[in-house]
Amino acid sequence: MKSAITVIKEQIEHFYLIRRLSLYELKSKNKNNYLGMAWEIINPAIQILIYWFVFGTLRERNPIMVDGEEIQFFSWLLAAFFLWIFFYQSTIQGSKSIYSRLRMLSKMNFPMSIIPSYVIFSQFYVHLFMLGISMIILQFIGYSISIYYLQLIYYIFATLCLLFAISLITSTLSTIIRDVHMLLNSTLRMMLYLSGVLWPITLLAGFPIIMNLIKLNPLYYLIEGYRSALFGTEWHFITHWEYTLIFWGIVIVLFLFGSMLHVKFRRHFIDYL
Repeated sequence: MKSAITVIKEQIEHFYLIRRLSLYELKSKNKNNYLGMAWEIINPAIQILIYWFVFGTLRERNPIMVDGEEIQFFSWLLAAFFLWIFFYQSTIQGSKSIYSRLRMLSKMNFPMSIIPSYVIFSQFYVHLFMLGISMIILQFIGYSISIYYLQLIYYIFATLCLLFAISLITSTLSTIIRDVHMLLNSTLRMMLYLSGVLWPITLLAGFPIIMNLIKLNPLYYLIEGYRSALFGTEWHFITHWEYTLIFWGIVIVLFLFGSMLHVKFRRHFIDYL
């Protein structure tokens, strides 16, 4: 608990620095490309078109039912795919955030715990922009802005909390054991197909045990929350309060463990050069 309090204080005290470094991270990442930061939008746009073509067009998928409302596959995919991109990129970049900056650790005058934070925030700006684009597209498709959009604030905050908790763990383990990053990359690619991003898990209605296990996935909780907000179907975090409790229980456990791990090993990070 003491480690968790220490990490939280470091985030609050250095929040301004986190924002500055995240903007620098985003700009430096794309400075050598002719199109610059436009690639942050182009790449996921190409991906979503490919998945829509393969899973939607070629398979002639029927409309999907969400809380009794019929929704076309492209709209259903769009409402969750950019969240997946944010989660994937932040987790991957966060896991190697400390290891890839080991040489600059001796020159730092700020706590190491903010390194995963500003890496996540650099992806967060892109996510907000893509979320805005998704909202505009959905307006033209027929899903108007509703009061349910307010719950996006909650789900964005919940996503950031989950990402930070995971990154504290993975960034520490990846510094100690380099193979962790490669294992995480492979695991996340598999998670794309087990989080309800590309296909509705209601297809597993005949296998209730498997379906219930997938519903315990915190990413699935966030994805369904985004869809409920964008399609204006329900107050998801209230209607499914039991999954809300499970989600925050998982986040708190991950954060406590990640904080303990980070604080315990960070004084030795320089030894792994």
